Amino acid sequence: MKKIMTLCIIQKDNKVLLGLKKRGFGMGNWNGFGGKVNDGESIESATKRELFEEAGITVNNIERVGVIDFSWKDKEDILEVNIFKAVDFTGLPKESEEMKPQWFLVNNIPYEKMWSDDKYWMPMFLENKKFKGNFIFDEKNNVINYQLH
Repeated sequence: MKKIMTLCIIQKDNKVLLGLKKRGFGMGNWNGFGGKVNDGESIESATKRELFEEAGITVNNIERVGVIDFSWKDKEDILEVNIFKAVDFTGLPKESEEMKPQWFLVNNIPYEKMWSDDKYWMPMFLENKKFKGNFIFDEKNNVINYQLH
């Protein structure tokens, strides 16, 4: 079964805003902000809602830069993650129950404390390149196969 998800990363000059996941799926990893798309909600609306819920900031313009399907060996679930970039926002990022936001310089992104796929597509994101792909993980969430273009 395919689940539609969102992910948004704020890029401001030579910095990106990531959040430390404090609970649930992906706990302990730095990631962008996002989550599930609710019934009747557009992907863009869900992206903006999740960003506000998780980091307390409001974005006006978001741009979809990528779509990646994530799956796991020996599992049927597929997560279709729509990846957005935002450069303009209002409010100050603040910690929520789910995420602790922090700015990182683009040359100091903590890939070793992120999902194992991020190091493959994040450089394309930072270069404003559009991308599509799919990643397959093992039971420990390590990438075992991928396609990205």
